Amino acid sequence: MHKPIDGIGEYGELVPGPPWILGHRGAPVDAPENTLVSLRRALDLGLDGVEYDVHACATGEPVLIHDETLERTTDGHGLVRDLTLPELTGLDAGGWFKKVFVGEPLPLLEEALDLPGNRSGAFPQHMIELKDPTLAQEVARQLRERAVPLSVRVASFHRRVCLEARDLGLPTMLLAYEANKDDLAFVRDERLSAFGTAPGGWTNAVGALEWDCERWSWAVDDPDDLYAACRTPLFGFNTNYPRRALATRALVYLTPDDDGPYPLRASPLEVPVLDDPRESPLERDGKHGEWTGEWHVDVRVRNPFGFPVAVALGVAVRGGAFEVSGAPVALRLDPQQEASVPLTLAGGSWSPAEDPSLHARFVWRRGPGRPEESLVLERPLERVRTLTLGATALRVPMLREHPTQVAASMTLRRQGRDLIAWVENPGGLADVRAVLRIGDRVRVGGRGVRVPLPTDSKASGALRFSIGFEGRAEEHAPRELRRFGGGLPYGLRAGAPGRLLLDADA
Repeated sequence: MHKPIDGIGEYGELVPGPPWILGHRGAPVDAPENTLVSLRRALDLGLDGVEYDVHACATGEPVLIHDETLERTTDGHGLVRDLTLPELTGLDAGGWFKKVFVGEPLPLLEEALDLPGNRSGAFPQHMIELKDPTLAQEVARQLRERAVPLSVRVASFHRRVCLEARDLGLPTMLLAYEANKDDLAFVRDERLSAFGTAPGGWTNAVGALEWDCERWSWAVDDPDDLYAACRTPLFGFNTNYPRRALATRALVYLTPDDDGPYPLRASPLEVPVLDDPRESPLERDGKHGEWTGEWHVDVRVRNPFGFPVAVALGVAVRGGAFEVSGAPVALRLDPQQEASVPLTLAGGSWSPAEDPSLHARFVWRRGPGRPEESLVLERPLERVRTLTLGATALRVPMLREHPTQVAASMTLRRQGRDLIAWVENPGGLADVRAVLRIGDRVRVGGRGVRVPLPTDSKASGALRFSIGFEGRAEEHAPRELRRFGGGLPYGLRAGAPGRLLLDADA
């Protein structure tokens, strides 16, 4: 039971953990990931700490960057490990995100460790993911030489790295996609501090709640996953959406006895798969592209509180152009009452990007033991594509994200418990590499790629899924991505992954 607090704050940022909430690569919706400005933004929003990735450069210093290559998040080229610190110092790690961040440098680990305290004045917690297995000793040295001890977890997907970090006296976290008996036994037997999974990765772990290690999750963004993470509760998690996560933690704090679903629900916005490009909006008017449509959405708003609330419901548009009918709207709901709000959205964008989102401000009056306050909850209106795969191979057309892009396609088929994707028509690109995503796992192959299907009960339902391929238009040109829909590349600004339905009779 949490201790009473004086207020929750505008977005729930005054509600304490656990679960502790860290900014995944800082606050990557607001600022360029893995930069100091992004880490500071996460703390300014009220998060308990930050998560970031480190690679070693050619001269050995740990620098904050997720990829082993520089192209995606800087104006540099090549491998991080091939450049010296002086060569990295002049790179721009912010201009790719927005003009206002032009000139933002790649930070050193020691700069991240010097971050000031958050709103409460406490030093932030740090989750340091070692992308480079050679860095454990250098990280341990920097932490050992600090005058003020920090709350740190050193994380890796590799057991050997975790063991080395543990032997150096570092609080260590093994990362995985889902909890299983093997990993949990390893964490217990090797006395690691923590274990972290993908969103929902603790759900089917037998006996997971009985383990005495800290239980974490990474990249928890979906409202339903956030609600489950705060209710379980986990010891902590990191997120790309700080305000959404803080508000969800505050909601669980305020409604400890509620067992209903997340209070804001809506079906995905289905984008049709077009076999004939002449059916596409792109061909009809040449303006809007294929990632468009008109959708009629039934939004469900539930009052989870034990007292009446007023709700102001609206739609925020981040990417693309949309016309919205039916919102904003004002509601009054009694305890546990649910209302249905019909909305119509029309429009879209050329490419998968940030989807529109629902925002509901719950407002209540002063009452016994509570001040007059409000809380904003959010849910994205995800645009998705759905495929149904039977016993035969399925031809999957790639999304055209520009009027001059030529048609491209892949094939998808099942072989036993494996899913195989193959580049059929590369659309003019050479040196192609197939990419397939199932859930939170992404695999890259050559012309084809094979991924095992999930073995648990969720495999009979809709799997979060996307396929695509990378290739070059010319020999030394940058790689281009062709994709079926959202979800690739893995991360922000890629849109929501599609859905794959497996025919039970296949």
